[in-house]
Amino acid sequence: MTDLPARWLDVDLGNVATFVMRQAPPGQDCNKNGEGAPFVKAGEFGLTHPVIREWTTRPLKIARSTDVLICVVGATCGKINLGADCAIGRSVAAIRPNHGLRQDYLFQFLQTQISSLRAGSTGSAQGVISQDALSKVRLPLAPRAEQDRIVAKIDSLVAKSKRARVHLDHVSKLVKRYKQAFLDAAFRGDLTAEWRAARGGLNPEMVEIREIAEVVTGATPPSASKAEYFGGTIAFFKPTDLDAGYHVTSPRETLTEMGAHRLRLVPSGSTLVTCIGATIGKTGFARVECCTNQQINALIPDPNRVLPEWLYWGTVSPTFQNNIIQNASATTLPIINKGRFQRLSFSLPTLEEQVELVRLIEAAFAWIDRLTSEATSARKLIDHLDQAILSKAFRGELVPQDRDDEPASVLLERIKAEQIGVTAARRGRGRPRLATAI
Repeated sequence: MTDLPARWLDVDLGNVATFVMRQAPPGQDCNKNGEGAPFVKAGEFGLTHPVIREWTTRPLKIARSTDVLICVVGATCGKINLGADCAIGRSVAAIRPNHGLRQDYLFQFLQTQISSLRAGSTGSAQGVISQDALSKVRLPLAPRAEQDRIVAKIDSLVAKSKRARVHLDHVSKLVKRYKQAFLDAAFRGDLTAEWRAARGGLNPEMVEIREIAEVVTGATPPSASKAEYFGGTIAFFKPTDLDAGYHVTSPRETLTEMGAHRLRLVPSGSTLVTCIGATIGKTGFARVECCTNQQINALIPDPNRVLPEWLYWGTVSPTFQNNIIQNASATTLPIINKGRFQRLSFSLPTLEEQVELVRLIEAAFAWIDRLTSEATSARKLIDHLDQAILSKAFRGELVPQDRDDEPASVLLERIKAEQIGVTAARRGRGRPRLATAI
């Protein structure tokens, strides 16, 4: 690293931390009954702290609450958590900061290194981060007092971005509720009540689906083993294709004329509604000529009575969706047969009012979707902002330097002295045992 502040040092992580590397306890000594020491593997990593789900009566490698835990094997390589007093498995290592290096300072710095640690992991089947690789991670070491200021500033800024993120995450829920309320008001006739009154119009009438649309239930698709049936120009829709909602255009499968010979083609502008299973009531608006499987009813609108677009929006409304559920068979796998489906009630305004309703719905939903898009963009900007905060922090640009701070060079010398003292003490403790053994 270059251009660090004068009192900082660029050091190897191994100079200011020690490592407890992975070793899993025997499986027969592990339990989920709370017996023994908490046991943390990669699967227990949470957002910032591990979630304890397992224990072991034979811990082999022990981490501390003052450590930083890191996944060092597999798909989660590089993921980090603050430490816990626990045993660690083969996929986890503990980084133990020496006195003078704050745990949360190290944790925040390692957040900026996850991508490079993953990129540097080795192993053919599974990525592995070695102790040597961890030791060689370059750490910008700030004076101890400045570490305090940096961590406090990061915590303050991240708390604000977290609040903003929570508010933005609520947008998607609010959008869904608003759309449902808007459609329900349209289906009841409330949305255009004033428009209708100003023109002396009649209130919407309730009709059965069969009065305004032909209901065509799809059929079992041709055998997948016959390649000549697939890859043609005829769209073949299944329930998963209806995720596109108002713009169902691109099926996952297409059929040749030979493949579709037993299936009924329905025109563009048909409304597609699932009639069985967990997705019952899922709705899409076909923008192309198509056929469907047996899980979908296609509603071909009578152009003299109902606009294709209003037929779609009406079937999406919560009132109509509830009507489907209430008329479905009460079995493990809900199903509404064609006879019942055709008799479902549907709100039918005049064609002129239907045009106005479709205009209002499409304008409102376009505005809502723009709001959602802006919220998504803002969410991404907050994520980038958090990364920018961390980058500035470890370049020494987040908080002002203080000339009275003890330089990091003095801190590093003290850390080295402590390490030498610890090593000597361990050797000293070892000699009596050796002499006794002799």
